Amino acid sequence: MAPAAPMPAPPLLLPILLALALALAVRGTRGCPAACRCYSMTVECGSLGLREIPAGIPPATQTVFLQDNGVAQIRQQDLAGLRGLQYLYLQNNSVSALEPGAFRAQHRLLELALNANRIHLLQASVFQGLDHLRVLYLAGNQITRLLDCTFCDLQRLQELHLQENSIETLAERALAGLSSLALLDLSKNNLRTVTHATLHPLLSLQVLRLTENPWRCDCALHWLGAWVKEEGRRLLSPLDKKIVCAEPPRLAHQSLLDVSGNSLICIPPAVHVQPAEATARLGDDLHVSCQASGYPQPLVSWRKVARAQAGPARARPPGVELSEHSLGQALDSDTGSGMLFLSNITLAHAGTYECEASNPGGTARVLFQLTVNLSLHQQQQQRGAPGTDVSQEPLYDLESMDFQALSVATQTAIAVGIALLALVALLLLAMIGRKHRKRKRAKKEENILYVNDYSDGPTTFAQLEEYRDARGHEMFVIDRSKPLFATYKDPEALGGPFPGLPEPVQDQATQTPEGAEEEEGEQEPGELFVNQGLVFQPQIAYEIHC
Repeated sequence: MAPAAPMPAPPLLLPILLALALALAVRGTRGCPAACRCYSMTVECGSLGLREIPAGIPPATQTVFLQDNGVAQIRQQDLAGLRGLQYLYLQNNSVSALEPGAFRAQHRLLELALNANRIHLLQASVFQGLDHLRVLYLAGNQITRLLDCTFCDLQRLQELHLQENSIETLAERALAGLSSLALLDLSKNNLRTVTHATLHPLLSLQVLRLTENPWRCDCALHWLGAWVKEEGRRLLSPLDKKIVCAEPPRLAHQSLLDVSGNSLICIPPAVHVQPAEATARLGDDLHVSCQASGYPQPLVSWRKVARAQAGPARARPPGVELSEHSLGQALDSDTGSGMLFLSNITLAHAGTYECEASNPGGTARVLFQLTVNLSLHQQQQQRGAPGTDVSQEPLYDLESMDFQALSVATQTAIAVGIALLALVALLLLAMIGRKHRKRKRAKKEENILYVNDYSDGPTTFAQLEEYRDARGHEMFVIDRSKPLFATYKDPEALGGPFPGLPEPVQDQATQTPEGAEEEEGEQEPGELFVNQGLVFQPQIAYEIHC
């Protein structure tokens, strides 16, 4: 019996099969980003000029190569779907920003390469989620400092590569949490010092590289020299032991191991605040300088002291610490000199501030007192109505006796009192001046006698003698009945030495028309009272000058 012939496919089945095949093909192409190569569980996208992490990487991928591109930032959404990722290589890119929590979903990541990028600041939140990370490459970036607890989430980290950065400062707890770290490379940075407390959390450390840093060999590195000679033998290779001093100049280019402990010295800081206290008004800006000296150059910081600690400005001796609850947040810090900048001052700014200077040699602190006063207009606005009692006037610093801190009534009374005192002083000065002028005029008139006689005719010499000074002073007589005086500018009108004037009296016998007795003594012509430019009206009068 012949076998039955296969039944032909229904006419609609062929288009359905073609659509399924096309869908599978499209799905297969979506499993690998464009221009990348995908094989097994690896995606390779190196040297493609990418500006960001490409989308479409399969979720099951374990290794991603993105080196030698132009990726500028890493965001949370870029890696959120790659929960099985174990190796991520992003070296030689332009990464400058790491978004906090960018690796939060990468709990299985073992190795992260971010070397040769543009990272300049690391925050602790950046590495959240990397519970199993073993190796972290951060070499060749622009990192300048490591903050406290930067790597606290990397408790299983074994290798930390930080060489070839610009690290100047390691916070005391910058390496906290790295209890499993076996290799730490800090070579080729700008480190000048490192404290023993900074390396204390590294319980599993086996290799430490500190070469090619500008070390400052002072008392702060005394521990490092002793540590290298003892415990450091097992951690440092012969090359790593070459810790060369860059300063002070007397120790430059010398190995730390060759410098005696007595040569590693520090000078405790001395602090000076200018001004020591100040009074400001609402809305003012204030700059206060805190200068510190010592070696090495002290680190200066400002903080506000709680009201319970407020008091007059004074220096606190080194070693005396304030309790944590008495201090506010640090306001500013600098090396060598610190400026306290307060802008748009409010009443909350009033109080006591502390400038602290510290170096390995010790700590010094000085207080600064700030008082904030209201202007008259501002006081009225706060009170809402004038005439507030003086006892209720707000003084925003108990030690302040500033005029602006007084009430309106007190200020008005003081101003009126000052005005009255000034008026009394002016009146006294006027009275003294008036009396002085009267005395001067009376003294001048004591030696001048004026005689005018209009009723009985000219006064005779006999009558004039009654007015003479009892001490026999000489007399000069001017007859004003003569014509008007000629001026000195008219030489032709001058009939003699002094025209219009009688000759000086030589003796009584020759000058007395009515036969009066002879007067003894002669008159000097040079003492004649003459005013050549004066013009008199004709009248009968005599003047006697004694």
